Amino acid sequence: MASEAKTGNPIIETIKTVVFALLIAGVFRTLFFQPFWIPSGSMKDTLLIGDFLFVNKMAYGYSYASCPSIKFGPIDVDAKDICGFLDGDNTRFWGAEPERGDIIVFRHPVNHSDFIKRLIGLPGDTVQITDGVVQINGTPVALEDAGSFDEIYESQGSMNSRPRCANGVVGEGSICVKPRQIETLPNGRSHSILNIGDQRSDDTGVFTVPEGQYFFMGDNRDNSTDSRYPQTVGGVGFVPYENLIGRADRVIFSSAGKSMLYFWTWRSDRFFKGLD
Repeated sequence: MASEAKTGNPIIETIKTVVFALLIAGVFRTLFFQPFWIPSGSMKDTLLIGDFLFVNKMAYGYSYASCPSIKFGPIDVDAKDICGFLDGDNTRFWGAEPERGDIIVFRHPVNHSDFIKRLIGLPGDTVQITDGVVQINGTPVALEDAGSFDEIYESQGSMNSRPRCANGVVGEGSICVKPRQIETLPNGRSHSILNIGDQRSDDTGVFTVPEGQYFFMGDNRDNSTDSRYPQTVGGVGFVPYENLIGRADRVIFSSAGKSMLYFWTWRSDRFFKGLD
């Protein structure tokens, strides 16, 4: 007579399944790809509010920033508390140097939030913005007019942000226009930028990028808090090598609504869209 197989306590089995699933997800997120949801318009029109992507964490190797911070209710654990043994002196395992023009997610050097910007200045470079044109090591980057980027003036995303427009103050539901250009960096990498013009950030002093650090800018030049602004006033400043998390290569999914569950707001033309 066949004996019945013994089964464990279903509650214990469920807990074990959840724990194992969380461990697997944690390892995957730490070592390979980190999900990232675009909350602001600082990288328009390369990245739009509501774009969802996976950041390639293998691109530059691993540092303390590769470990995710944990925020769940009263629990708030910073990545340095988890991977503090990797902190300091630009410590990385299997490190690889980023290339100028890469779109990179990095840990803010002061407040430890995750930012996404484009790498403009490498260690040892001088960077200056004059009349809205980036100059690297004294040479202005090549610019080519590429029409305009037009969008509806309305509340966007979960942060309810509104775009800045080159065509003045526009009403709700009107067309907001920004001049669009193709910028080509010294290594030949090209990408689009938006620049309203006549802004305070269009003219800066000369930044000399320290060894082991990087200079970042948003593609939406007049709506980006980046390395042009010092950390003392909430800017990004120079970003250490150890703070790089990974490279963004492709948009996986995109929603123009307040939530990814609003299927009628999905942008079908941005599914699996490669990034320049």
